[in-house]
Amino acid sequence: MHRVGVLALDGVVPFELGIPARIFGAARDGSGERLYSVTTCSVDGLPVRAEADYQITVSHDASLLAAVDTVVIPPSNALGPIREEGRLPDALREALAAIRPGTRIVAICTGTYVLAAAGLLDGRPATTHWREADHLQRMFTTARIDPDVLFVDDGEILTSAGVAAGIDLCLHIVRRDHGSDTANEVARSCVVPPWRDGGQAQYIRRPVPDPAAPGTAPTQAWIMERLSEPLTLADMAAHANVSLRTFTRRFRDETGTSPGQWLIRQRVDLARHLLETTDWPVDLVAVRAGFGTGVSLRQHLHTAIGVTPQAYRRTFRPHPPTIRRGSGRASKDRSLST
Repeated sequence: MHRVGVLALDGVVPFELGIPARIFGAARDGSGERLYSVTTCSVDGLPVRAEADYQITVSHDASLLAAVDTVVIPPSNALGPIREEGRLPDALREALAAIRPGTRIVAICTGTYVLAAAGLLDGRPATTHWREADHLQRMFTTARIDPDVLFVDDGEILTSAGVAAGIDLCLHIVRRDHGSDTANEVARSCVVPPWRDGGQAQYIRRPVPDPAAPGTAPTQAWIMERLSEPLTLADMAAHANVSLRTFTRRFRDETGTSPGQWLIRQRVDLARHLLETTDWPVDLVAVRAGFGTGVSLRQHLHTAIGVTPQAYRRTFRPHPPTIRRGSGRASKDRSLST
């Protein structure tokens, strides 16, 4: 039986803390025997304060980590010097140093900070919650942080984005260890999708430019009001009352991207909003978002967030549940068809 050790740090987030036990605990072989054992520990074996209004009592200290095959580090909202200084507390450093070579190490959400501070992500690809990705990259410049994906599998080191992405990663591990059939059965048992299209880019909201700000922000706001129109770089520079070269340089300095790339991103965001909030056909959404055709929208949306317009709409605008009434009680029944 594959042994999994979950390290609960002070400030641990209860939802993600429970994911390994729920997903790995549901994995069975053909005879119904468990494929994983899951044990939770803290650094010193004492109760840890949860992000919620209670403490979590564990039965093991971090010496457990030296005896397991996979170590999982869930997120915490009290990372303190780890997040702000890139420094591990001495007790945690000693606990991680005792992990045997070849042990698989998994971080969920901001648990990735712990791996980075331990030097385990030097030169490696990784991810975390999209809100933390830029900060994590600035703190640990030798890591290669990808803010768009749901999880990263780099052999012995695996990391996930936030919250439900920990489920995606644990299902991936089951799939890697025992195949798709077993992972699919676990997904059915836990009533979650066995695989989600796209990455966390589809969940990111970006701020609207402030028209009162200096630089190219007024032109950005002007563009936002005309996304359905055929805008050119010359139109943008003319609005900003500067040359094409000056506008392009200032725009890139302020936004970190070219005007053309920024325009596509804003149109994609508008299309996502329309897919979420309207029943318009995809072709009409494409026109209103400035892409002209449904084909163009599909290409740009898939490039940006990895899903089709129809798949995105199913995720963020599901059909309302039907109500079945009978025998004096009501139950809600949502269609599983796609």
